[in-house]
Formats: sequence, C-alpha cells, structure tokens
Amino acid sequence: MTKSELIAKLAALNPHLYQRDVERIVATIFDEIAVALARGDRVELRGFGAFSVKQRESRTGRNPRTGETVAVSQKRVPYFKTGKDLRDRLNKSVRQGGSSVSGGS
Repeated sequence: MTKSELIAKLAALNPHLYQRDVERIVATIFDEIAVALARGDRVELRGFGAFSVKQRESRTGRNPRTGETVAVSQKRVPYFKTGKDLRDRLNKSVRQGGSSVSGGS
C-alpha cells in the first residue's frame, strides 16, 4: 500500500473529513515519526510495532562491481520491530491450516 492509497482508504472510511485534511493528518504522523527517530527516540504504536534507530559501526566493504575494498563509515539506520498483535494477525492463517507461502513438494 502506498501513501496515496492509505490516504484514499482513510478518506473513504471517513467521509466527514476533507481529502486535504486526511492528507495533512497522514503527513503529520509520518513527519512526527521521522522527527522522533532523528532525535534518537523510539516510537511505539501498541499492537502494531516499534520504530527505533540502530547504530551501524564503520567497516570495510567491497564494491561488488569492481571487487575494490571500500571504507564504509558508521551510520544510523531505522529499525522496525513488529508488535505481538500484528505478528499474531500475520500468522493466524498459518496456525489455522491456511495456505503457506513456501512452495515445495
């Protein structure tokens, strides 16, 4: 689902709101999550998951095209960990004998 699809779905579920207001709400939520992560804060949405920032130390990498060794500096990367409720919803069909994702014989 894209951001515009999310906005369209929320607007359809809330006909009393203007489309531009729904766009502003979604943009504000995403902006606040990004600002909190930039500060190094953790953002937890109960039942959905938690966003946090992890530090990756500097290391020596390799350019896959040339094979040349490259120094990769340390960096901070966003990390998302699913909440229990979301994990349970995703795995409900597997536990109930639904179709599995993996093929096989």
